[in-house]
Amino acid sequence: MSSETAPLDVRAFGIACGLLWAGGVVALGLTARVGWGQRWEQLLADVYRGYDETATGLVVGASWAFLDGLSGGLAFAWLYNKLATTPR
Repeated sequence: MSSETAPLDVRAFGIACGLLWAGGVVALGLTARVGWGQRWEQLLADVYRGYDETATGLVVGASWAFLDGLSGGLAFAWLYNKLATTPR
């Protein structure tokens, strides 16, 4: 029985993580407009400078979140590929 794994496409995985995280941050900002998740929004505003529930703040937050998700996704996929191809 073969236990080979296919390597992850590092670039595609990083972009997917960035897009998903940016979308989540925007969704959180939109829900904060109606009073849901405001503490989470404040927490992210401490991390992502310029992020708030305004239209400009959502674009700024989404940009930071995309870069954050992209870098985390790239690192994760790279490490996965290194560990998956290590001989046992």
